[in-house]
Amino acid sequence: MNVFQDLKPSEVWHYFNEICQVPRPSKKEEKIIAYLVDFGKKHKLKTETDKAGNVLISKPATKGFENRKGVVLQSHMDMVCEKNSDVQHDFLKDPIQPVVNGDWVSAKGTTLGADDGIGMATQLALLVADDIEHPMLECLFTVDEETGLTGAFALEPGFINNRILINLDSEDEGELFIGCAGGIDTLATFNFRARPMPSDSVAFKLEVKGLRGGHSGDEINKGYGNSNKILNRFLWNATRKFNIRLNKFDGGNLRNAIPREAYAIVTVKEKYIVLFEKYFSDFCKSIFKEFNSVEPNLVFDLNKVVNPSYVMKMKDQNSLLYSLYACPHGVIAMSTDIEGLVETSTNLASVKFNEGNLIEIVTSQRSSVDSAITDIADMVSSVFEMAGAMVIHTDGYPGWQPNTDSEILRISEESYQRLFNIKPVVRAIHAGLECGLFLEKYPDMDMISFGPTLRNVHAPDEKIQISTVEKFWIHLLDVLKNMPKN
Repeated sequence: MNVFQDLKPSEVWHYFNEICQVPRPSKKEEKIIAYLVDFGKKHKLKTETDKAGNVLISKPATKGFENRKGVVLQSHMDMVCEKNSDVQHDFLKDPIQPVVNGDWVSAKGTTLGADDGIGMATQLALLVADDIEHPMLECLFTVDEETGLTGAFALEPGFINNRILINLDSEDEGELFIGCAGGIDTLATFNFRARPMPSDSVAFKLEVKGLRGGHSGDEINKGYGNSNKILNRFLWNATRKFNIRLNKFDGGNLRNAIPREAYAIVTVKEKYIVLFEKYFSDFCKSIFKEFNSVEPNLVFDLNKVVNPSYVMKMKDQNSLLYSLYACPHGVIAMSTDIEGLVETSTNLASVKFNEGNLIEIVTSQRSSVDSAITDIADMVSSVFEMAGAMVIHTDGYPGWQPNTDSEILRISEESYQRLFNIKPVVRAIHAGLECGLFLEKYPDMDMISFGPTLRNVHAPDEKIQISTVEKFWIHLLDVLKNMPKN
């Protein structure tokens, strides 16, 4: 059933519905690549793929627009795959199940993939249209934006020809983005030694869930809870009070998402159980009060489980818990140049116990200032290195420096104000976009980013505002119609 059949613009929602049927996790984009290539062939459009899997579909200018400047429309084809723990969904096989609720579209217990499926759908609708005036179009669909920017990194000079690019990966209708933060990931690995479970002990499973999560760039300044930090806070204190022993810690999944859920398995001496349970109850009351306004659905559970065969050696347990407690998370600095813009942040994204007694911790750092990226990454490194972890950094990705003299910015501003009688907001974004990497490959590229309104991206309650999709579509068509002559 197509729940979008009565929504406008119908062409965009038609293709968004088709995209929802195609699995497209990051680094597993084979099916969506095949869908795009088949689409291009079906409509007899020039279609190319590069070694990374990026797809480029080109369409000639409409009659009378042959001498206008051509445009690259760009989106990424992968989606963040997050679901609630009680939802059965295989992102490699199962279609997304969208739900319309008033002016919003979300999905049943999973991420919706409007980031950036709606950008893709917009491109496809333009490519098949025969009644829309536009210059020569190149529609670029990149792979693996969410977990490594692999497609943008691999884009080769000469793959695209036009020198104006409109990125369709923004999340606030009525806002025009002309810059974004750069970033890097810092990865820490601990080896731990196992010991037999202490005698006269009982095992418990602690679970933190119900948090909002969300995008670690766009929403890092909203004060949302971090499941890893909340769980570790309890474990650190309980270790000091009751000498609990840790068997496992598992929290978060994605480097670019604020972690929503985490759990740990611990053992407690029988003589401390009553005091331990009382402390847990008191801790919950205080943490619920602390996060009441921003995390009303926070759940912290404690349940007895089957005793594990081993626990961590106490020295290694302390190294882990102390470093997680000390590791910074959240906003580090606000911009002094752009009011309200987060300049620098860091996200304690995931903690995983893996085979071979290895613990892997993933953190991500962002900043619009290059030196500040290095500084916050080194700060995080120092915490884990002091605790004895092996630490590495990814190559990182560059920011996109704003150009207030941009021609496409002027055209987009004038168009929006003329269409809707309101001046759009022009700003930079703390989230990472692929534009900085495009600029490295094509230094003369003139770029802007805009799109409809999305909320809670990278979390299962991701949603897109229906009414803003039509405004975004109208605005984009007008911008294309008003491209200047070569």
